[in-house]
Amino acid sequence: MRGRGRRPLCRIAGSLAALLGLASAALAQSEAGSPSAVFGADTPLFVEEAEAAGILHSYDGPWEFFVGGGGAAFDCDGDRRQDVFLAGGKNAGTLYRNLSETGGSLAFEAVDDIGIEKADLENVTGAYALDIDQDGRQDLVLLRVGANLVLRGLDACRFEDATRAWNIEPGREWTTAFSATFEPGNRFPTLAFGNYVDRSAPGSPWGTCSDNLLMRPAKGAETPDYSEPQKLSPGYCALSMLFTDWNRTGEPALRITNDRQYYRGGEEQLWRVEPGRPARPYRKADGWQHLSIWGMGIAEADLDGDGWPEYALTSMGDTKLQVLDREIEDLPAYRDEAYDRGATAHRPYDGDEGKPSTGWHAEFADFNNDMNLDLFIAKGNVEAMPDFAAFDPDNLLMGGFDGIFTERGREAGLARHTKGRGALVADFNLDGALDLLVVNRGGPASLFRNTGAIAPHGTRPLGNFLQVALKQTGENVDAIGARLAIRVGTKTLMRTVHVGGGHASGTSGFVHLGLGVGERAQIRVQWPDGEWSHPYRVFADTFVLIDRGADEARYWYPATP
Repeated sequence: MRGRGRRPLCRIAGSLAALLGLASAALAQSEAGSPSAVFGADTPLFVEEAEAAGILHSYDGPWEFFVGGGGAAFDCDGDRRQDVFLAGGKNAGTLYRNLSETGGSLAFEAVDDIGIEKADLENVTGAYALDIDQDGRQDLVLLRVGANLVLRGLDACRFEDATRAWNIEPGREWTTAFSATFEPGNRFPTLAFGNYVDRSAPGSPWGTCSDNLLMRPAKGAETPDYSEPQKLSPGYCALSMLFTDWNRTGEPALRITNDRQYYRGGEEQLWRVEPGRPARPYRKADGWQHLSIWGMGIAEADLDGDGWPEYALTSMGDTKLQVLDREIEDLPAYRDEAYDRGATAHRPYDGDEGKPSTGWHAEFADFNNDMNLDLFIAKGNVEAMPDFAAFDPDNLLMGGFDGIFTERGREAGLARHTKGRGALVADFNLDGALDLLVVNRGGPASLFRNTGAIAPHGTRPLGNFLQVALKQTGENVDAIGARLAIRVGTKTLMRTVHVGGGHASGTSGFVHLGLGVGERAQIRVQWPDGEWSHPYRVFADTFVLIDRGADEARYWYPATP
């Protein structure tokens, strides 16, 4: 685009306000009642408005639903607003259509009939959205206690059951994790399902984890055909999985985090998934280091813009922040920097009982638009475990320019007495500030609207933003696995398009970036086959659409629904 994108006056004010952030941070923090050291950047203020927004939903049920409790954020009606599907456990899962006004309060409407029997929407633990059949509509993968469901997206937020039509093995396991990627030459995605305790085994649940499943599409098929799945054995009770290009070869491996509560002799896992060959786990001989934790969730991000991904692993107790040890060449060897960077989040920051936390969903995102990635962690006791904190509020670890994280959950308004599980991070009202939906165990979901930066007398606009959507023709139309390199002044921000990770929850749609006071940015895209695009020069505070091969990026402007 040669023309300048429209730029709301509030965003111009936001750029100026961001420049004043360091000067006002101490005072703002005092207003918020923080006893901690001064955090030298903006803290976003979240307002909880689930009930007011029309989301009345609870994830509940017996012990099989102590884990899971996620959802999917995706566009099911073509307006580019992210609608949400929320798992209900023994309750039926619910689809909510996003009716939020641009820049206004959040508003959702429950869709009573999505074309699927209500009984089939029960026993759902989590959900992920992606375009499996490559028809331009998002499909929905429902993880369940019992047979999983894969729903083909139709028009107007309706679906049809495609599980059998696509020869997907639904299983009878207790499924709690999912990820997907596109392998070279395949028209359709490769799917991975992670299973938890084998409920049918003698002595269950102790030491009885089900195998996981890798489903690759049949070559040359005109429609998705997953009739030859591979068991990933042994399974160690997966609670999150993610296809990740950990060594920048362009060949994603499958990372799985496992719950040591139930396995015997198991560990965290990384599976080599080479085209045309059966998947196999990395072993000690391959450089994989034994790590045994109560693995709950995975988040990946390139925190310093050097092109190499880092990982947050949640657990009961401390969070791990893994950085690749590049001195050990070509091996998946990691060092934990969580303690040095203030990201352990091992005890509640509010109402500390002297007991450890229980972490679930993890996600990196820039909540204050300052160009530094922050880390959100959903927290909550498994049920009533006396050795772990009962009051365990969600974490908001704000990233600093020095690479250190500072806890700001209390100040941001997230310190609620809930049992967080999965979460969805999305700009639901398209105002350039990321909002947050948390699925809670045994209670109503929480919906937090990001209202701006905490200021001495209320809030003020955050820094500038950019949101980017990719598209290519042929296979992998949504460019799953693509990397974006965004140059803002002298700083480079890196993002990767993923399906998976978190805890039983995933978000698809625009890739969000904070630009701080930057008014322009330069985008280059490394498409999934490794080819780099030419630079696209864009303005801040815009929604940008990039079609592969196009000379220029296009701007998209949200309208009120």
